[in-house]
Amino acid sequence: MHCIISLVYLTCYIASYCLELMFLCRRLGVELGKVQVYQEANRETQVQIEESVRSKDVFIIQTVSKDVNTTIMELLIMVYACRTSCARNIIGVIPYFPYSKQCKMRKRGSIVSKLLASMMCKAGLTHLITMDLHQKEIQGFFNIPVDNLRASPFLLQYIQEEIPDYRNAVIVAKSPASAKRAQSFAERLRLGIAVIHGEAQDAESDLVDGRHSPPTVKNIGAIHPSLEIPLLIPKEKPPITVVGDVGGRIAIIVDDIIDDVDSFLAAAETLKERGAYKIFVMATHGILSSDAPRLIEESAIDEVVVTNTIPHEIQKLQCPKIKTVDISMILSEAIRRIHNGESMSYLFRNIGMDD
Repeated sequence: MHCIISLVYLTCYIASYCLELMFLCRRLGVELGKVQVYQEANRETQVQIEESVRSKDVFIIQTVSKDVNTTIMELLIMVYACRTSCARNIIGVIPYFPYSKQCKMRKRGSIVSKLLASMMCKAGLTHLITMDLHQKEIQGFFNIPVDNLRASPFLLQYIQEEIPDYRNAVIVAKSPASAKRAQSFAERLRLGIAVIHGEAQDAESDLVDGRHSPPTVKNIGAIHPSLEIPLLIPKEKPPITVVGDVGGRIAIIVDDIIDDVDSFLAAAETLKERGAYKIFVMATHGILSSDAPRLIEESAIDEVVVTNTIPHEIQKLQCPKIKTVDISMILSEAIRRIHNGESMSYLFRNIGMDD
């Protein structure tokens, strides 16, 4: 769905049905306007703005659908259309930043999130509002201001209000890489923490920097013995262990993205074996690709809680265990503050770097 919110000095282009659009409009005191976004027979994207945006602040709100590449092109073309229509400021509101997992070098790959950031800036974006970037260092890929909002206050509120006896819970990091996030949640809820160590690591932690090319055949006459490069001992995966007591407790696994659920299912099985009697998964971005809903429904996980940064209504129909937390309130407040030139620090109060 593509529409425009328009006011005298405010115009917002919205491409989202997962966010509560009418609720967002009521909070901002604006009405939905008009824009046409469609594809030609050859799959080329066309954007036609049907209101004047000259000298106005334009907020383009875009969530990521299953066809992520088409979504990106719609966003870039819409930004460029506003730029060529003489908009004063063009602010992108992208709750889930696509390709954020590809923010490190892997073998002979590329840092795609850096490429996407450059494309957005080149198209004419002047400000970015997003939420829970996979790596906070992605902000450095942009040469424009970036506000990286946090969903942790909403998830913490859900734990306190919707999980009975949450005082008997323990916050779990499914890998040592997410231990800081788990610690931040645990400190705010005054709960203990547990870390699962030894599960199979993904490509993000192995071979990430491209320096694993095999050496050339050694020529004894060409290389001095003192210049020989020492070889490292190959990694060996230790057996899975849980650091922390989860016996007779509610286990709450926290992470930023839940897409391929295999690691979450393995963590849930491990926690069940260690005596946890209920298992919750809390994540900001519920991508839930492929057959993830079916796997969750058949697993030991009792509930998966995600925010509505990404459309997942179909997944919820397939799996009643998936619950949604609405974060449109903080997005509408961020839009209002930027448009009025107010400080954004209120939205980051009591927010730590590890959230």
